[in-house]
Amino acid sequence: MFRRIAALAVVLLLGGCQTGQVNHDFDASRDFGAYRSWAWKDPALQYSPDDPRIKSDLTEQRIRQAVGEQLDQRGLRAAAPGARADLRVQAYLIVEDRQQQVTTNYGGPWGNPWNGYWGAPMYNETRNLTYKVATLQIDLLDGKDGKLVWRGSDEQLMASSPNPQDRDKAIRTTVARILSSYPPR
Repeated sequence: MFRRIAALAVVLLLGGCQTGQVNHDFDASRDFGAYRSWAWKDPALQYSPDDPRIKSDLTEQRIRQAVGEQLDQRGLRAAAPGARADLRVQAYLIVEDRQQQVTTNYGGPWGNPWNGYWGAPMYNETRNLTYKVATLQIDLLDGKDGKLVWRGSDEQLMASSPNPQDRDKAIRTTVARILSSYPPR
């Protein structure tokens, strides 16, 4: 019973750490005010690993829609088909396994130095927890020279929710967090 409670505590601690620092980088020499339109670079979304359990048309559709909405909120408009866009957008979804060692201490003496110590001997149990982390990276490339001008990424613990609305909400939230610092100030 105690092991189940300890395992639950570890899961809750990991769940509390599921959003980390969003990473951003950009070319400071670029005039981001000059960028008015955008289009997807082909392929729009790349997966690592190229695993059919991760790679999904539905996931790509959600990411494309969320990125489009966020860029629209920032004053960028989707370029007309066949027209040259000021920015080319490419996204990456990277899923990797991570491990964390968790040690739980059981037993041990209690008491005080005046009356002595008593109790069971102390022992430790160390377990390795394996979990999946998904990183979404969004690159914005200059439409004229093709060079990277802005990059943002965020990583989240993978949740296995059977509900499509939960997946949609998680992607929208992550994309909004990533693009929150575009354009750079």
